[in-house]
Amino acid sequence: MAEQPIAPASATEVLAIAAHRDDVEQTCGGTLLRMHSMGVSTAILDLTQGEAGTRGSATERAAEATEAARILGAGWREALDIPDGRVENTWENRLKVVEVLRRVRPRVVILPYWVARHPDHATAATLGYEACFLSGLAKIETGTAPHRPFKIVYASLYADVRPSFVVDITAFIEDRHRALMAYHSQYANQSAGSGLFVPEEEIRERTFAEARHYGALAGVRYAEPFVQKEVGLVDDLTLIPVQSL
Repeated sequence: MAEQPIAPASATEVLAIAAHRDDVEQTCGGTLLRMHSMGVSTAILDLTQGEAGTRGSATERAAEATEAARILGAGWREALDIPDGRVENTWENRLKVVEVLRRVRPRVVILPYWVARHPDHATAATLGYEACFLSGLAKIETGTAPHRPFKIVYASLYADVRPSFVVDITAFIEDRHRALMAYHSQYANQSAGSGLFVPEEEIRERTFAEARHYGALAGVRYAEPFVQKEVGLVDDLTLIPVQSL
């Protein structure tokens, strides 16, 4: 692992796991901001360090990730040493994630959606899910006590699926954008990758439009979408928040 801050002394309530530095900012950054505003502790685990990216270096992206985490209010962030572009669901990689889960001890884990254009993103979903299961097995010894998260949700912003629910990020949309744009090596206009990357002046328009679309589904201005595999449970029909008509 790269040098990173040590894990928090107490359990973190929400841990977002993604393949690359800047994935979290794109898919669930507003949700992390909302949780932080409510006093919910958050953390981020990036599986790779970004050394294979068209733009920037791993060192640059580490500094940018630190700044983005500060903007998001995340109490802790770490990057594993899984090769960028080669995120594989191996036993060794599962144990790396298990070790983090047992240190950070989240109640909720956010993973990328399991179908994606980038193979690293799709694999990260399966790798993260299996690590969450293995983390609860007492006979798998890592030097820390077993821990299994209570809830796993999937950030589905770039998946062509109807979300199970959305999170209202209207109050946090500007800071969400600031966190994404902290990655100057990725999103500032430059010759490298100019045919692959969206021009800097279009990023705001596109990301706000996506958030506006998901917000409209629930009657709010801006939102981020999520999928859960299990059926939801409602205690009181009169408190379901989204209006039908």
